[in-house]
Amino acid sequence: MDKIYLQGMDFYAYHGVFPEEARLGQRFTVDLELACNLRRAGKTDKLEDTLNYVAVYDIVKQTAQEERYNLIETVAETIASRLMEQFAEILSVKVRVTKVTPPIEGIMAGAAVEIKRERQ
Repeated sequence: MDKIYLQGMDFYAYHGVFPEEARLGQRFTVDLELACNLRRAGKTDKLEDTLNYVAVYDIVKQTAQEERYNLIETVAETIASRLMEQFAEILSVKVRVTKVTPPIEGIMAGAAVEIKRERQ
């Protein structure tokens, strides 16, 4: 299966259950793995034969930066659902959402969730 990766998309947003997170915001990183057939695009060299990365990014940005959720699980699920609805050529999507500075006492690189959704 062919794959497209969009990695390290950083957003400043206000997701979280604690009032401070909703008020102050924090950085989130989104990584995508999109499974689709890229054979035609590889042969034709035409944008219309592949996924438009800008359109994919716009959906991720809308969900991750311009909306607000309590859980990063919901952010990931919403991104996956919207991408599968918008692009019939996506056979499966893996979404990782990382809260870069979670409100946890201690030092860590972040807290993340990763989900994978496939067409039935």
